[in-house]
Amino acid sequence: MVRPRIINVNIIQLNIGLKRATVFSVFLAAVYFGVSFGTKTRSALPVVLWHGMGDTCCLPFSLGAIKTLIEEHVNGTYVRSLKIGGNVVLDYESGFFIHPNEQVEYVCKHLAQDERLAEGYNAIGFSQGGQFLRAVAQRCPEPPMRTLITLGGQHQGVFGLPMCPTLTATSCEYISRLLNVAAYEEWVQAELVQATYWHDPLHENQYRLGSTFLADINNELYLNENYVENLNKLKKFVMVKFLNDTIVQPKESQWFQFYTSGQDRVIQPFNESKVYQDLGLDRMLREGKLQFLGIEGDHLAISKAWFIEHLVPLLLE
Repeated sequence: MVRPRIINVNIIQLNIGLKRATVFSVFLAAVYFGVSFGTKTRSALPVVLWHGMGDTCCLPFSLGAIKTLIEEHVNGTYVRSLKIGGNVVLDYESGFFIHPNEQVEYVCKHLAQDERLAEGYNAIGFSQGGQFLRAVAQRCPEPPMRTLITLGGQHQGVFGLPMCPTLTATSCEYISRLLNVAAYEEWVQAELVQATYWHDPLHENQYRLGSTFLADINNELYLNENYVENLNKLKKFVMVKFLNDTIVQPKESQWFQFYTSGQDRVIQPFNESKVYQDLGLDRMLREGKLQFLGIEGDHLAISKAWFIEHLVPLLLE
C-alpha cells in the first residue's frame, strides 16, 4: 500500500473537512450544478481522471461531479477517478506528500489490472494530475492511452506557489519558503510533491540535477527514447490553459512553455524550447496531435457548458 511521508505535522496541518470548500471545489461544483445539454449517443472509450493538489477522487462537488457529467454525456461510458491508496484521506495526502514517481507506479499497476481499460482509454488530468497522467502515458504504454487532456497542468513546472488549496495560510507559507530555499535538497524532493516540479529558471542546472520527477519526464537530464515514442502513441494531446490563472506561475506552463533561462519575466516560445524536440513535441505538432485550448477564468474555473462543448466531443472521437 502507498503510505505518505509527512513533513513536520506540527507545522503542516492538513485541513480536510468538507466544511472548508476550496476554490477548486467551488469551481468544479459549477460543473455539476450548471445547465445541461444533450449529446449524441455513440460508443466511447473509458475515461480515467486524476485530481489535483488539495482535492480527492470522489467528492460529489468536485471530481465526483465530473465523473457523473462524463457518464451522462458520453453514452454511459466507464469512468475511473483515480484514488491513491486505500481511502480518501490518503488520497488527499498524496497530493502533497507521496512522491509522483511512487504515485505513477501505483496508478500504472492498477490501470493494467483493470480489464475495462484493456482496449484503451482517454484521460483527463486536473492541475498537477495533468503532468502525472502524462508520466503514465510515457512510462506505461499498456493499457494504451488514446487522448490526454490536461486542465491547468504544469508541464514545464512552476516557479511560485501563491496559494495552497485546503492548507492553512501558515502551512502554505512554510511550503513556499521551503521551495524557495531548498527545493532541490534530497529530503525535500522525497517529502514534498510540489518540489518535484519546481522549476527555477535562475538555476537551471540545479533544477535539472535536483528535480526527481519533472526533469526526468521532460527528458532534460538524459534522452529517454521510450518517453518520446510512448508519448507519440497518443492520438491527441490537449492542453487547456486558464488565461487568468493566479495559482500556476507561469500560467504558460499549461501550454508547455516557460521562462527563458536566466530570468523570470520573458516566456520562451514553445517551439524554441529544448523539450520541444527532446520530447518529440515537434513531431506531435507536425502530425496534428497537439491541441491548445484557452479559457477565461482562474485555475480550474470551468463551467458545465464549456466542458460539454469543448471536451466531451474529444471523448467521443
